[in-house]
Amino acid sequence: MLGGKEEKLGQKGRAAVVVLGDFGRSPRMQYHALSLARQASLEVDIVAYGGSTPHSAILENPSIHIHTMVLSVFRSCDDKEFLHKQWPAIPRIVSKIFYPLVLLFKALFQFFTLFWFLCVKIPSPDVFIVQNPPSVPTLVAVKWASWLRNSAFIVDWHNFGYTLLGLSLGRSSRYVALYHWFEKYYGKAANGSLCVTRAMQHELAQNWGIKATVLYDQPPEFFRLTSIEEKHKLFCRLHKDLCHPPGVHDCVSAGTMELWNQDIDETLFTAKVDANIFLKPNRPALIVSSTSWTPDEDFSLLLEAAVMYDRRVAAILNEDGLTKEEVLWKETNSGKEILYPRLLFIITGKGPNKERYEEKIKRLKLNRVAFRTMWLSAEDYPLLLGSADLGICLHTSSSGLDLPMKVVDMFGCGLPVCAVSYSCIEELVKAEKNGLLFSSSSELANELLMLFKGFPDNCDVLKSLRNGVMEVGSSARWDTEWERHAKPLISKVISGEL
Repeated sequence: MLGGKEEKLGQKGRAAVVVLGDFGRSPRMQYHALSLARQASLEVDIVAYGGSTPHSAILENPSIHIHTMVLSVFRSCDDKEFLHKQWPAIPRIVSKIFYPLVLLFKALFQFFTLFWFLCVKIPSPDVFIVQNPPSVPTLVAVKWASWLRNSAFIVDWHNFGYTLLGLSLGRSSRYVALYHWFEKYYGKAANGSLCVTRAMQHELAQNWGIKATVLYDQPPEFFRLTSIEEKHKLFCRLHKDLCHPPGVHDCVSAGTMELWNQDIDETLFTAKVDANIFLKPNRPALIVSSTSWTPDEDFSLLLEAAVMYDRRVAAILNEDGLTKEEVLWKETNSGKEILYPRLLFIITGKGPNKERYEEKIKRLKLNRVAFRTMWLSAEDYPLLLGSADLGICLHTSSSGLDLPMKVVDMFGCGLPVCAVSYSCIEELVKAEKNGLLFSSSSELANELLMLFKGFPDNCDVLKSLRNGVMEVGSSARWDTEWERHAKPLISKVISGEL
């Protein structure tokens, strides 16, 4: 189709990046846009929904143009809870019939909106690069638009859309089978494909007839180690959210009341004396988890592990029966070194199950563990990862073939990870090298006890994992990976070689 084209990659051609979702919550596609503009010298049109603010590097690049589609009234209908919230009186049997119809109307609305943008609202591109999933109606709209505009199109396979739909409707549903057919048919119609793991590459080749190039997620340059000055400034900005969230009384908020009226040069984790900034020795251990609060991440695993850690530490330290205040006084005023620290879990992200789990967190009775849920800017999120002591990943993958990008970001900031074990996770997390794997809440609790024993100075296993992260990931960056694997494919597709 593109054999007659004279445009070559490196000239000022044009690419369109298509995301049928919140572009600010699609980091891999943001990185694609940056690489297309910086490394391939292309003008880039982004067609996506709004919502979260993309990274400032996207907004400040003059070659990147964002075209925001209007969110449909069906935007939440991929969550079953939507139906129960909006129409709680509908009988279950009617709800089962109605839900697929809503999905159909949603797909039609999205198709015509997306097709209008791709064919009318943006200049004609040399290539469309589309995120999958969602597959329907995205792949259909992009394929038809590429044919009408004499453009190529590339699918970037993050996962399989039919497996995600199967979480809601069940794998045996006829609608899931129809979705699978559309995804496979239009996926094969692409001029080129990228995917995120070798396991997915094998599945696409063997069972879909699609030849895909593996483009591993790698952190861009702004995911890096955080300096002590940056940590202090970040914790100053987050001080109120961390130490004094409304209606929360736990082992963190109870121990920071004296900081409320003090100079901001002291935070929960850092202190500044004259020009010197240092980490406080009696600080809690900071653990970060990023989640989309969806069914493929079982957050109850983390809550159960936190309860187990709290109870086991209380038994080890003879703290059974003590209040939060008594535990805190013992840790900060006894003058003795405490064997196990308080844990502060910061959970970042947005998603459908967030409120339900926040209610569960409020009902927990914990003396040495606290939780905070928040949404950070694209600039502050890497700083938080670089300031943490451990990352937690609860992603299990609906297909078992994709990898969690959150872990890639954590590794980019030098942060070791405890991750749920599933089929291809070891392509990313090397057990006992840059992280640990777990399959149950009890295993995670054991790992927390092992890693944080002697915190902050005498936790040798945690230090060893952090060193392993630096060794494994010191040279792996998005720009290098994209230049080596994605750019040659895009060049061949634009020139008509594929």
